[in-house]
Amino acid sequence: MGHVPRHQKASPASHLRRPAAISTKRNRDDRLSSLPDDILVNILDRLDVRDVGRTSILSRRWSQLAAKLSRLVINAQDFAPEGVSSANISGDDLVRMNAAAVEATRSILARRNRGEHTIHLLSTAFYLRDDVPISIGRAVGNAMAAHLVEMARFSVMTEKVGLNNLDGDDLVSYGREFMRFFDACPNAFGGVTSLDLENLRFGQSDISKVLVTCKRLKHLRLFNCDSGDPSTLQVEHSHLTELSIVGCLFQQVKLNWLPQLTQMVFDGWIDFQDPLVLGHVPLLEAVSLTNVARSFHNMVKLSEFLSITSIRDLKLGFNSEKIWVQPEHPTASLASVFRQLRFLNLVNLPEGYDLTWTMFILKAAPLLKELYMTVWDHGCVMVTDEQQRNEESYSENKGVEWDSAASDFKHHSLATLVIFGFESADYLVSYVRRVMAAAVNLEDVFMYSRLECDYCPDTKPIRFPWTKRQRMSLKKRFTVGIESFAIIHSSGKLRADHLAKIVSPDCSLLEAKKKW
Repeated sequence: MGHVPRHQKASPASHLRRPAAISTKRNRDDRLSSLPDDILVNILDRLDVRDVGRTSILSRRWSQLAAKLSRLVINAQDFAPEGVSSANISGDDLVRMNAAAVEATRSILARRNRGEHTIHLLSTAFYLRDDVPISIGRAVGNAMAAHLVEMARFSVMTEKVGLNNLDGDDLVSYGREFMRFFDACPNAFGGVTSLDLENLRFGQSDISKVLVTCKRLKHLRLFNCDSGDPSTLQVEHSHLTELSIVGCLFQQVKLNWLPQLTQMVFDGWIDFQDPLVLGHVPLLEAVSLTNVARSFHNMVKLSEFLSITSIRDLKLGFNSEKIWVQPEHPTASLASVFRQLRFLNLVNLPEGYDLTWTMFILKAAPLLKELYMTVWDHGCVMVTDEQQRNEESYSENKGVEWDSAASDFKHHSLATLVIFGFESADYLVSYVRRVMAAAVNLEDVFMYSRLECDYCPDTKPIRFPWTKRQRMSLKKRFTVGIESFAIIHSSGKLRADHLAKIVSPDCSLLEAKKKW
């Protein structure tokens, strides 16, 4: 996933960039400069580091205000030349951007009076190249010694991104560079609370060493990281609350002892035989699982995959390929896993296949309030070449069946059903009818057209009910013979709260998703 897109921020104080507009010499009645320091600091906290630097040259007062900031977010990509994106950064550009990030980190931290102001967030993002990480790490370590730093984040990027551009030697080289950085900055890593790492091949004991040293760590994200030959990742940490493992070639992940873990993302596993082993994770409540299943893969029983948990928020992703979840009939273990489930998000279900199998989760989750699903043959995350699909054993039959008779039950908690990628096809209409019949207290059914992706413009027409007549006809198809008070909403415009609750398909993960 690598490089974070450069955000073009709408600066809440964009006029700070024009010194003449602020200069008290030119405008004695300048209202902005007359505001109290705490309000001005709050404004500066919302700017990126480049804008903060511009304000500090306006006057002595503005320079002192910059030294009081509680949020310091320094990203090397914010120093990219105009017109340069993360996809076309040259080596020279990268060197200059990294150097600017070092200078910004040092200068901003050097202005602060020892122990005077708490730093609520100190976030740095930089490229793993030369001695820049060590320079930033030492500056951060010194800041931690001089100030109370509540949250500290390192986002370590690599010059090469995308699996087509990386090979084993690159991963080994980046892994060694990271450990050189790590060994040189023990003070910084001892206080870091968030680590975002990519494209690293660790030695056998390196990850354990990192976890032991980073005693305050709360958030850990590993993207395209491994330890060489398929190996087991074992995780133990007393404070870790969020763990994300995406595109990593570990044979197995064991969460041995994580008493504070509440959220986990596990995207892409190479072995369908017990890829995840949950140990002591008593607070785990939000889980995201995504993978591509081939024709020879065994299906996963969620009662076993998520055993000893009682999650509240579950996302299952399929990358528009074979359904890898095995529908299950009620058991005590299945009921235990889903007894607290409130929110279910099914992402990139393949188009055209019966969705009845999802009812087994509904039946096992009596407290489920919201069900979201995205039905989409998303070209970005799919292998579309027929020869490659045959050679790599992609499944042509992506569906799964469940005994429809067993789905005849009543659910009393489900209030909201949201479907992205809805079309007036029989299998979707039939599914909505089934949910409306089962969910006796259903309040709203929202249907949206297919999500848009800038990377793979869809040419396939979709039969969405655009006209008023089509919508009225569709509502009749839904409700004929069914008593339901649910309100049917069909619109091409997404509600902000719905969009915020789904994880949109990420085209930056395409190559990683095609890896399995």
